[in-house]
Amino acid sequence: MKIIGIIPARYASTRYPGKPLIDILGKSMIQRVYEKAKEAKGLSEVIIATDDERIAQHVREFGGVAVLTKEDHPSGTDRCYEALLNHGKEFDYVLNIQGDEPFIDPEQINELCAVCTGSTELATQMIPVDSHEILFDMGEVKIVMNTQQEALYFSRMVIPYIKGVPQTEWHKHHAYFRHVGMYAYRTDVLKELTQLAPSALENAESLEQLRWLENGYKIKLVQTTYDSHCIDTPEDLVRVLKHMGR
Repeated sequence: MKIIGIIPARYASTRYPGKPLIDILGKSMIQRVYEKAKEAKGLSEVIIATDDERIAQHVREFGGVAVLTKEDHPSGTDRCYEALLNHGKEFDYVLNIQGDEPFIDPEQINELCAVCTGSTELATQMIPVDSHEILFDMGEVKIVMNTQQEALYFSRMVIPYIKGVPQTEWHKHHAYFRHVGMYAYRTDVLKELTQLAPSALENAESLEQLRWLENGYKIKLVQTTYDSHCIDTPEDLVRVLKHMGR
């Protein structure tokens, strides 16, 4: 399979304007993500999709490939599709790689590439929940799946409910998983997704992937041991650097 990694990178950010260009130990965040993605053996090519010429110019300066897209995309999925079209090359799959995870492990990308076999429509990753605090953190998206490791539902709430067990013990009585946010799209499916209208469940939970499930698409789930360390604020940067021992 021929797989392209696309890294959406917007300049505008309510909580951290210019986030892709922030310096992290001598390199910009977007350069760090790009270099990590380039190390992934499962990818045929890596590009950065951006709506800002400042980011595009910076990417060119460090030797990366930038594709300009329009500003008003409702999601990273839509930006990925426009970037794919503008890039002008054909691929079997697109991997949407988060542009705010500068310490992503290339093996995490390879894990997702491994299920891009042609029959897989969509895929994403999950990691086990091992504490009550994480399970009941509404900022963490939990996953319900079937026996084929395909998503049935994503929610900020805890599903399933464990009857007769204290909530602090739920994670010991059921194998809960939380979402780790990279996506793989088969390119024909990606085109179809951009034509879908927002759905009721998506609007309720503010989770784009529920639109896909409501419209009958199958999302393959890949368990990973690599946790994501997203940087949305200056405080996140301090926390992540501390966690990484930097």
